[in-house]
Amino acid sequence: MTRPPLEVADVFHTHGEAWRKANAGHASLAQLKVMSAIETCRTAALGGHVERCEDCAHERIAYNSCRNRHCPKCQAAAARQWLEDREAELLPVPYYHVVFTLPAAIGAVAFQNKAAVFDLLFRTAAETLTTIAADPKHLGGRIGLTAVLHTWGSALTHHPHVHVIVPGGGLSPDGSRWIACRPGFFLPVRVLSRLFRRLFLEGLAALHAAGRLAFVGDLAPLAETRAFDAKLAPLRSAEWVVYAKRPFAGPQAVLAYLARYTHRVAISNSRLLALDEAGVTFKWKDYRINGHERLKTMTLDAAEFIRRFLLHVLPSGFHRIRHYGLFAGTARAGNIERVRQALAPRQTPPESKPAEADSQAEDVSPAHRCPCCGGRMIIVETFQGPRPARSPSSSRIRIDTS
Repeated sequence: MTRPPLEVADVFHTHGEAWRKANAGHASLAQLKVMSAIETCRTAALGGHVERCEDCAHERIAYNSCRNRHCPKCQAAAARQWLEDREAELLPVPYYHVVFTLPAAIGAVAFQNKAAVFDLLFRTAAETLTTIAADPKHLGGRIGLTAVLHTWGSALTHHPHVHVIVPGGGLSPDGSRWIACRPGFFLPVRVLSRLFRRLFLEGLAALHAAGRLAFVGDLAPLAETRAFDAKLAPLRSAEWVVYAKRPFAGPQAVLAYLARYTHRVAISNSRLLALDEAGVTFKWKDYRINGHERLKTMTLDAAEFIRRFLLHVLPSGFHRIRHYGLFAGTARAGNIERVRQALAPRQTPPESKPAEADSQAEDVSPAHRCPCCGGRMIIVETFQGPRPARSPSSSRIRIDTS
């Protein structure tokens, strides 16, 4: 795999120590852990393994990944496994993409209370969709959905929103039949927006009343109920952004989309252009502009780039991919099978699968093919720290090399 000419790790290696000193006492432990993981990812510090080609005996050393979910280099393998699981669950119906975005006025509150507010964002987006879909005036069915949290805009600003992927229809209340939505139309965006606004503001007020929100710095006055209510008042009549995109062109388009979005981090290494005395230059999209002119470049001071990148570190244990409705919990598999049975008369015969031997032959990712002959690379030695000059077989250990 070819290394990008510039990586987020390079920015951290060059300016990370100075940033840590300048922000001592202000950076969270989670942010410092992310920086350390990215700096050591695929270096001798994490140990590694020796791979050898089964065909030509070419050898190469590969260092282990940090596997941190914020690392730009460590998401491909996790995404591939996740997509394999989702591919088996795809339904032969159109899929829709709905985006729920928090107003900018709530952004600072969300940043200081990530776990509570982002969890509320997930729950209210899901409740909005399932409630409106269950209404006989709109769909009258039970739906399933997958939601993915993103906290960034293209310029690395704080911009919390959830992307929701949902099949175009649902099971009837008695579970006996599939109710399809109208072609090219899922649910009315204006109705979704109004309910999402009400549910979220009610939930946020409940969090405040229960003492589950913390306010520091400029937001400290919001700890007072009257000031907090005054902060929310204008939002009760403002327009909230719920955006419904056009339906996907088919199940494979859904997978292609999920491959790009589910395990994405705030910025990929491929968007970085330069690191010099001016700072960090990267590509970004100005979504207020249509056409090719929306593609722009931006240069940030290295310290500001690091600050913006670390804005998007999630609390430990927080799940940024969640399933609701028919796709939630232990009933997921049973519900999917029930939907397949309801759709059975409409389904076309499945395509025959290739022979097992052929599928196994193709189950070698480019990263595990020999750069010389294309053969399969296998692990012949593992080690911790820098590779020793000689590693006796008796001292070899088994480690996770994913």
